[in-house]
Amino acid sequence: MARLNTNFMVLATFVMTGILVFSGTNNVVLGQGCQGDLQGLITQCAIYVQKAGPKMDPSQGCCNVIKTVDIPCVCQHITAEIERVIDIQKVVYVAQFCGRPLASGTKCGSKKRKIQVPSH
Repeated sequence: MARLNTNFMVLATFVMTGILVFSGTNNVVLGQGCQGDLQGLITQCAIYVQKAGPKMDPSQGCCNVIKTVDIPCVCQHITAEIERVIDIQKVVYVAQFCGRPLASGTKCGSKKRKIQVPSH
């Protein structure tokens, strides 16, 4: 039940901040120019990026969605409200684990801080 509530909180946060728009082709568009399956991103990956709990390797389902989403573009639209629920460093970890690492210096989140991406 707590997992369902967390997923709902993430979805509600995206909706409340006004960055979620559905196009006529059932794709999700974030802000201006960000495309991808945001619903899938939320349902498959929310548990891996939430502030609460330990850092975990994401599921294959989450990675499948990550591979279709423009993560750097989504990062640009993460607001302070969303950051109350998700951990940006976990976002970076999940993207990297799924084979879509963010480039060093990518800005992610409302504070526009630069992310230091760990090297292998």
